[in-house]
Order: sequence, then C-alpha cells, then structure tokens
Amino acid sequence: MIGVFDSGLGGLTIFKGLLKELPDYNYIYLGDNARVPYGGRSDEIIYRYTKQAVDFLFSQGCQLVILACNTATSVALRRLQREYLPLTYPQRRILGVIRPAVEVAVELSFNNRIGVIGTDATVNSGAFERELKKIRSNFKVFQQACPLLVPIIEAGELKWRGLDLILDKYLASLKRKDVGALILGCTHYGLIKDKIQQHIGKKVRIISEEEILPAKLQDYLWRHPEIEKKIPRDRKIRYLATSYSQRFTELTSLFLGKKVEFEVVDIDK
Repeated sequence: MIGVFDSGLGGLTIFKGLLKELPDYNYIYLGDNARVPYGGRSDEIIYRYTKQAVDFLFSQGCQLVILACNTATSVALRRLQREYLPLTYPQRRILGVIRPAVEVAVELSFNNRIGVIGTDATVNSGAFERELKKIRSNFKVFQQACPLLVPIIEAGELKWRGLDLILDKYLASLKRKDVGALILGCTHYGLIKDKIQQHIGKKVRIISEEEILPAKLQDYLWRHPEIEKKIPRDRKIRYLATSYSQRFTELTSLFLGKKVEFEVVDIDK
C-alpha cells in the first residue's frame, strides 16, 4: 500500500489528486487531527508525532509513505530517512512534498526568485531554501509565514472579505521582492489558490502541491520498480484519523469533495 499522512485534513487535497491520477494502487490516508495543528509545535514534538504516524502506516503494510504535510516534511523527513528507516524498515521509503514543489518552481520561475508561504514551522525550518540550493545555487528564496490562513480555511470562510485583507498583508513583501514563482507551502492553501493568484499578480506562477504530486509520484515509481512491484493494485482505500467529530465530517467534504467513512485509530504508542 501507499500511505499518505497529514497532521490533519489538508493532505486530503493531495490524496484526492493521487486517487484521480493513480487510481489503481491501494492507499491508506491517515490524519492526526487529534493533535493538529503541528505548525506551532517544537521540532522535537513534530518529529515524534510524525514518526509515530509513519510507524503506524508501516505496521499496516505500507511500502511507501508520503508526508502530505509541509510542516512534517520540513522538520521530520530528513531525520526519518537518515535515522529511522535504516534501523527499522530499510527496504521501505518515506517521501515529502517539498522537493517536488521546489523542482517545479525552478522550472517555472522566470527570474530566479521564488516565494514560499507556509506555517511558522515550515518557514522557520529553512527546508525550501535548502532543497533549492541543492538544485540551483543562484536562485533566491523569499519566505512568508501565514499563521492565520489555516484556521480561516478550516472555518470555511473562503469568501470572507477579511481573507482578502490578510492575503494583502502576507503577500505584500513577496510582491516587493518580485518573485517569479510562488510555492504554496501548506496543503490547505490549494483551496484558495485563485485568490492567492489575484493578490500576488497574474505573472507569478503558482505551484500548488496537489497539482504536481501525482506526476512526481508516478515518476518515482517508474524509477524505483523495486518499490512499485510491492504495492498491490486492488484499488482498496482506507481512511484513518486519530479523532472524530461532526466538524471533521464537514471538513472532509471541503478538502476531499465528498464524504467518506473514517476509522478512528490510536497511534500514540
């Protein structure tokens, strides 16, 4: 199976894209909504929570886990790949969302200047800049933390006038930096990408992760047949969460576009 993990439900936007473009594989989605948000927590807590989630997904038979969460990717991915995998599951893999987004941004930016918006933890980690320097050392990255966007989106206030005012404030510095591409460094932001485009300007290329991850995953599986051949193709899907409420059901419809049944699981072991 392919596991897809997010600290909450924003990763469902990426999961939706994977199911549309790569429908034949078996998947498990896991949202740690009992402990969301991760964005304001310490690096050590984010690592511990992410490790618990990955460990759980591997115990359910996943051969590959995608961290569909920029905060978890930026803080925990490298450490998991270097310390956790070699000792526990050396034949399995963990991928994140940052590297694919940076690769596309490099291709699309017309002036070697890339903007990033995300949570405090994602921005403070410097992960996007590190990945960019591995690809193009002459590119510059300008980042802006946007802590108010996730709660506004989860409240369903996508047409609220206040959202426009907040976007004006958050994007003003990036407009002054004349970025050629803007990475939406949070899976929630794809739901308001049209508004973001309006505020940042038409010439700036928007990189929204749910639009690019399916092709990047397909390419990875082509290049790694030793992983791909271990993933069943029965079109079986499981939706797991660490907590459940009526609001959770409403948010599921917002991110996934439909209602689904979730199993509640305990990963805090």
